[in-house]
Amino acid sequence: MQEKVIVNDTLAGINGELVRFGEMIPQTENKELKQTLKQFRNACEMSQEELFQIAREKSYYVPASKATEEEVKHVRGLFTQSSL
Repeated sequence: MQEKVIVNDTLAGINGELVRFGEMIPQTENKELKQTLKQFRNACEMSQEELFQIAREKSYYVPASKATEEEVKHVRGLFTQSSL
C-alpha cells in the first residue's frame, strides 16, 4: 500500500474518532468518564494535527484556497442572524 493512502486512511479514521468523542462526551453524566473521554479526544486531536502536518509537507493533502474577506463576512452574517 502506498504511504499516501495509509496517511489519508489514518486521517479519515482519526476524524471519525473525533466525531464519536464529540457525540459521547455530552451524553455522559459521569464526570470522571467525561473527563477521560475529553483526554482521549485531546490526544486524538494532537495526533490528527501531527499527521495533517505530515500530509501537507509531503503534498498528500492540499488545502482549499483561503476564503476571501467577503466570503468570511457572508458566513459570519449567516451565523449572526436572529433567525438562528
